[in-house]
Amino acid sequence: MQEKFLFEYAVIRVMPRVEREEFLNVGIILYCAKQKFLKSIFTIDEEKLKVFTPETDIEEIAENLLALQRISSGSEGSGTIGSYDLASRFRWLTATRSTVVQCSKVHPGFCTDAQETLIKLHKQLVL
Repeated sequence: MQEKFLFEYAVIRVMPRVEREEFLNVGIILYCAKQKFLKSIFTIDEEKLKVFTPETDIEEIAENLLALQRISSGSEGSGTIGSYDLASRFRWLTATRSTVVQCSKVHPGFCTDAQETLIKLHKQLVL
């Protein structure tokens, strides 16, 4: 039997009009300490976002989501936060915010393959 590893994830949401508290799930960020894994994935459904408000700036939202992705992977251009250890980056990225791009509360689970779980959650909660 394969070993199961504790992971934590949050749903990435876009809330075009924060004051209305309406949001669309656009991505997942998943952290698994034992597998040294922190990654985010997102999909923007422009048609659905435009339903909230036609003047939604899709390009700006995409830039913010790409920045979140760079920070989670610690890649070039991720700034100071991108140099933090995985746990600290995950905590920073999932901290409560009142912005257009924000994360849900953090949820735990067990997995054997963090990458596979990330894709599965993305399909279930976003697509």
